Amino acid sequence: MAVKEIIKIPDPVLREMCGEIADVTPELNVLMDDMLETMYDAPGIGLAAPQINIPIRLIVMDAAKREEEEKPNPIIMVNPVIISASDERSLYEEGCLSIPDYYAEVERPAAVNVAYIDRHGKMQEMVCEDLLATVVQHEIDHLNGKLFIDYLSKLRRDRVIKKFAKAKKTDAL
Repeated sequence: MAVKEIIKIPDPVLREMCGEIADVTPELNVLMDDMLETMYDAPGIGLAAPQINIPIRLIVMDAAKREEEEKPNPIIMVNPVIISASDERSLYEEGCLSIPDYYAEVERPAAVNVAYIDRHGKMQEMVCEDLLATVVQHEIDHLNGKLFIDYLSKLRRDRVIKKFAKAKKTDAL
């Protein structure tokens, strides 16, 4: 397993629509493990393949592992699709490994039903509620080129993008 570099905004890969995965292969399973290691190392509770510069429909999550003493409970989803969402809404303060040290409250459906392929190539469905619902929606957004800052006002979003673009320019000098 290997920790991968997490790309940051304004990298254009973060705005790409990701391609479907045809088959769960041994190489894909290695990538899944690398993504989990990268997510835990960051530390984070979710990671999408485009965040490590691979524009495919793969996400890993572990909403249970928020404290060091908690046992990992990783969830891996290939080609995830939200098939239904609750009318009830919830508000969570979100952050993103590709937008470090920036957090904002985002309102999303409180529960979603997700269809996906697991690491063994089997079709699955999962009802996600509370924090897990927010995490899965956040990560699926990444697969569609959408970031949590897109839910903010244009002014707030533009400020964040400008800050990171300026930092990237300064790093390049």
